Amino acid sequence: MALSYKARRRLSLLILLVGLPLYVVVAVTIVNLLGRPSLLVELLVYIVLGILWAIPFKKVFRGIGQADPDA
Repeated sequence: MALSYKARRRLSLLILLVGLPLYVVVAVTIVNLLGRPSLLVELLVYIVLGILWAIPFKKVFRGIGQADPDA
């Protein structure tokens, strides 16, 4: 069952307002557990974690910025 456009918009808003701040806290905690690595390693970890965050929600965010196709 596919989500409607309105449901995807609401879910994407919830993900951005609640899920993203929680994910940032988790990412910073993971980097701190590594014992403050060098700047390049820290940057690489943040880039990888940032990409990993977006992959599961790719279908939810696809087409959200467009006009409602059902209207």
